[in-house]
Order: sequence, then structure tokens, then C-alpha cells
Amino acid sequence: MARGGQVGLARVAVVVRAGAAPLWWLGVFAAGVGVLVPGLTGRRIGVLAGAALFIVATAVVARVRRRRYTVLAGAAARAGKHDVLQDRGVTVRNWRRGHRWWLLLAFLAALGSAFAVPAAGGMLLAGCGAGLWLKSAWIGRREQAGDALLWVRVDWLAGNAGRPAGKTVRGYRSTGIAAGDAAPGGARRKTMAAV
Repeated sequence: MARGGQVGLARVAVVVRAGAAPLWWLGVFAAGVGVLVPGLTGRRIGVLAGAALFIVATAVVARVRRRRYTVLAGAAARAGKHDVLQDRGVTVRNWRRGHRWWLLLAFLAALGSAFAVPAAGGMLLAGCGAGLWLKSAWIGRREQAGDALLWVRVDWLAGNAGRPAGKTVRGYRSTGIAAGDAAPGGARRKTMAAV
């Protein structure tokens, strides 16, 4: 996104965190519905399998591509005067709009899997959401330690407004910790910082 020499920047942590809430809540709902279905394996085995999937998914999603994030963060260039910082709400909305069909398919798959292994698919989905929260919190700790927020060019994101550490991302930009409307880690700021 560039206009008249301007470059649009989205917060890295916000892009990562954007999928956490929908995945978590869709997963919790699918798991709740799945517990009502006896399934082929029975509820007890389904819930135990779901708990294992939840733990594995949380750990994998939280750790995947950390080295790439670390390299990009270490080489982040200072944002320039022509860089336009994208609002948190816009970044979240773009990610969710770009992933809406994937979220729907994942939810339907989680519901459908309940007929074989009750609750397991929903717990897997919720684990992916929890992993994204943990990853955004890890990015937030890096931002606080470096006293700088990390941003990625919007035009380097994937077509669905995701993948802030994808192959097309050639580097991050950084700003002061008070820039933008999101706190370190991508959450909403509780109070606007004094400038």
C-alpha cells in the first residue's frame, strides 16, 4: 500500500494476534458442541485426544518461525516520515476478512470431526488460537525489551493480510514504544500514551 511515496505499515504483533480470538472462540464452541455427540471413540477418549491436540497445537503455533521473526526484528530499520501507521482495528479487520473462508472451513471441519472423535477438532482449533496469543505475547516481550514496536509493510503481507514473517517480507520497521494505538504484543492500549 503506497501512495505518493507513502508506505503503509501494520503492527507485526497485531497481525499475529488477529486470528487468536476467532480461532479460540470457534474452537471452544465446536468443542462444546462436540461433547454432546457420542462419536465413534466415545466422549472420554475424544476429550483426552482433544486435550493432547490442544497442548501440541498451542506449542507448535507459538514456536513456529520464531527464528525468522528474531532475524527480521534484529535488522529492523527505523520507520521514516513517509511511513503511515495502520490502526489496530484496520489490521485486525483486514486479517479476518482475508481469512474468513478458512475460519469457516476450519470450524465446519472441527464440528464434523466430533462424529468421529468428540471435541477433539474444536480443542485443536482452540489450541491454534492460544498459540497465536502466546506468539504475540512473545513478540510483545521482545518489543518491550528493545523499547521499539515492530511494523511490517502492508504490501509485503500475503493477499489475505497475513504472514508477517513470510518470504515476501524483506524487513521490519521500528518505532518508539508509544507509536500507534496498540500496546506491545498487539493488544488494545488501555490508555492513550501522552505524546
